[in-house]
Amino acid sequence: MEQNNHNGALQKPLGSGFHAASTSIEVIKGIDLTGKTAIVTGGNTGIGLETTKTLAAAGATVVVPARDVDKAKKNLQGVSNVEIEEMDLISPDSIDRFSEKFLASGRPLHLLINNAGIMFVPLRRDSRGLESQLVTNYLALFQLTARLWSALKNANGARVINLSSQGHQFAPFNFEDPNFENRAYETLSAYGQSKTAVNLFSLALDDRAKAFGVRAYAVHPGNIWGTELTREAPLEILQQFGFYDDNGKPVQEVVASLKTIPQGAATTVWSATSPLLNNIGGVYCEDADVAALALGPEMSAGVRPYSLDETSAKRLWKLSEELTGITFSVA
Repeated sequence: MEQNNHNGALQKPLGSGFHAASTSIEVIKGIDLTGKTAIVTGGNTGIGLETTKTLAAAGATVVVPARDVDKAKKNLQGVSNVEIEEMDLISPDSIDRFSEKFLASGRPLHLLINNAGIMFVPLRRDSRGLESQLVTNYLALFQLTARLWSALKNANGARVINLSSQGHQFAPFNFEDPNFENRAYETLSAYGQSKTAVNLFSLALDDRAKAFGVRAYAVHPGNIWGTELTREAPLEILQQFGFYDDNGKPVQEVVASLKTIPQGAATTVWSATSPLLNNIGGVYCEDADVAALALGPEMSAGVRPYSLDETSAKRLWKLSEELTGITFSVA
């Protein structure tokens, strides 16, 4: 009987031997990616940059789509095996242009790492009137994966890594009003539902894609210091999380408890390359292993079963096709 992760049936740690303090270099040790092609969105800053460097050092050719090409070139200067292309996740046309150019190269795609995302932003809408966190964190990766499907299928063994977050526990997906048209906007709820969507999509994609040798994973990188994710965060929210004190200064004990960027990239790299995952997919990973279910009422490690619900995953797929105007037929 074929296994799936509906309702978290496979959410049990595998005993990878790694942990929260493991780094991306440690988890990829001994793995050769020569001849493999990867795409890493947001691959020129933060944990995306660390992911790009790690995969490239292991021999992969890494394509980095970036909104600011000049910034990407500067940040990736001196890194071999990297190609930089222009793409803006908030623009559907930009995603299509990037995808068409990649497909025209005729290359198979072995790793698609949907890393880029935003958080703590005020209410913004794209050209279609859709809420920006839902678009950037989820609908853009749905579109990009759909457009690149033929290249993934042609790899004869590919993985799609979708960056989720413990923040999915902020909110389930609101099917009645996903774009905050009839409810007050709350930035953390918007972020939470976008990451719940990532988990549901990873589940649904793996169900459909595994017959073609493509597996999908949702990844929580951990709470990390030093990325650009907080660049628009109001000070009050950062104080609410305990990152800053009443004087607006970083709380050093809290900073010291957070992951470094190399530690933050570890689960992405592990999920992309670990042989332990050769026969399992659709799971949510953290600390370089498959996560356990989060069942208590409080925010905790692990994944909420509501973000792995089969019915919700199928419903979201249909809604995503409607919102993007894309029929993503995995065949």
